[in-house]
Amino acid sequence: MILIGIDDTDIEGSKGTNLLARAIVHELADDWKCERIVRHQLLQHDRIPCTTQNGCASILLKPRNGVEPNSDQLLLLVHEIREIMKQWYVKGSDPGLCVCLCEKVDQSIVQFGYRCQFEIVTQTDALQIADTAEIHLEGLGGSNGGLIGALAAVGLGSKGNDGRVVQIGEWSEDLIGRQSITAIQSRGVKVRNFDTDEPLSDGVVELNKKLSPNLRNNQIVLFVQKFDSDPDGVTYQAIKLP
Repeated sequence: MILIGIDDTDIEGSKGTNLLARAIVHELADDWKCERIVRHQLLQHDRIPCTTQNGCASILLKPRNGVEPNSDQLLLLVHEIREIMKQWYVKGSDPGLCVCLCEKVDQSIVQFGYRCQFEIVTQTDALQIADTAEIHLEGLGGSNGGLIGALAAVGLGSKGNDGRVVQIGEWSEDLIGRQSITAIQSRGVKVRNFDTDEPLSDGVVELNKKLSPNLRNNQIVLFVQKFDSDPDGVTYQAIKLP
């Protein structure tokens, strides 16, 4: 499978990294099946430019023909994603792209992802790590600062234990509002009580804006808390975690 990391470092008024990730998946759908898109939270600091929050996204893709791509096909995939990102480019943003086979993600890349959540790193750090691991990493405009988040997304996404899931498989419509746990489970999401960590299979959950589960231990999990009482029959409240 292929792991893609993107960071759009969007500016005020732009569509943002999550929507860009979905657009990439849509454009590649003929040849690549989306397994998941995950948003990862990175360090927020005055020295790190971002519009609202400093997030990046990882995309896990599976070839529809079931055959791992060779180097030429991987280069073609990079070209296709690059062109999509260029079409989305907004002056003032600093997008970055990382593309690699999952098996190429080594411990140095994983550690880099965790570092980006707690400390300020440099483009030089990112490029040296990508070069040693022989994976594709590039900036696509502006200061090229997005390449840091792109590499971090690959590192964090590879472990399957970080972030908030933006898209599950090829579902294109979000669940919103009040939903039964059965309906949530039909999307491939496990529901767990945040306070007790027990799995749940019955009840109604208030999702608020939309379903926003987390990636934990390579499982997609929605954490909820129980309502003491609710006249409308809602038994749980979804919790939005990073």
